[in-house]
Parts: sequence; C-alpha cells; structure tokens
Amino acid sequence: MSLYHLSVTIHVIAAVFWIGGMLFLAAVGAPVLRKVDPELRAKLFSDLGVRFRWTAWIAIAALLVTGLTNMHFRGLLDGRLLGNPAFWGTTQGAVLAWKLLLVFLMVGIAAIHDFVVGPRSSRSRESNGNGNYDGLRRAASYMGRVNVMLALILIYVAVRLTRG
Repeated sequence: MSLYHLSVTIHVIAAVFWIGGMLFLAAVGAPVLRKVDPELRAKLFSDLGVRFRWTAWIAIAALLVTGLTNMHFRGLLDGRLLGNPAFWGTTQGAVLAWKLLLVFLMVGIAAIHDFVVGPRSSRSRESNGNGNYDGLRRAASYMGRVNVMLALILIYVAVRLTRG
C-alpha cells in the first residue's frame, strides 16, 4: 500500500467518523431524546456532545492533515498552481475551491458550536436557566443542522473532485 492510499484511507475513515457521528446525533439521538424528560434530555445531550466533541476534533485534525497530504500527492499544493488564476477557473480548481470553502465553514461552525455555544448552553442550564438557555440550545441545534447539511454537500463536492 502506498502512502497516498494510506492517507486516502485514513481521510475516508475520519470523514465517516465525523459526519457519521453528526448524522447519528441528528437522525437517531435527537429524536429519541425528544421523548425524554427535558432535564434528563439536556443532561444527556450535554454528555453526548462532550463525549463526541473530542473524538470529532481528532477526526477533524486527521481530515486536515490527510487532506493536505492527499493534495500534495495529487500535485495540488504546488504554489505555482495555486497562485495561478487560470487554475481556479478550471473545473478542478472551482471544485477544489468549493471543497476548501465548505471545510472552512464546517470547521468554523463546529468550533463555535463546540467551544462557545455548547459550553455556554451547559453553564446556563446548570445555573437554572439563567443566561438564555433556550436561545443557546436552539442556536446549538441550528448550527448542528447546518453542519450536517454542509457535510452532505461536502461529500458530493469531494466525489466531484476525485471522480470528475
């Protein structure tokens, strides 16, 4: 097995883990927890979020490292190529630009969700709702849904990038 194939394999596994985890929480976790007492639901969502957060960030780190490695092996990290406006006008350049934009948006949203909104929501819940718990919970839910939608679009863009 070549280093390129190993890198692609790790990249796919990390993507499956991160995106699969988000899809599981959205499609299975949330609907099941909606039927639970609100106080218990909040605690379980918080516990699930904290547990998933760190493993997800390991997957994100792996995705970033292997993504750059894959770009290197495919000749896409050449400064002359990336600095050439004509490249970005090609189909491959445009698709790469979309993939990079989606990755940037997803990682940014995940960081705000995991390190700002989520912890504030948990602190607000622990202080008996002081600090706009409902608003923070809705914001965290919305951010999670947006990231799931972006992830699905990203999968399509990644297929386009590798398969034309």
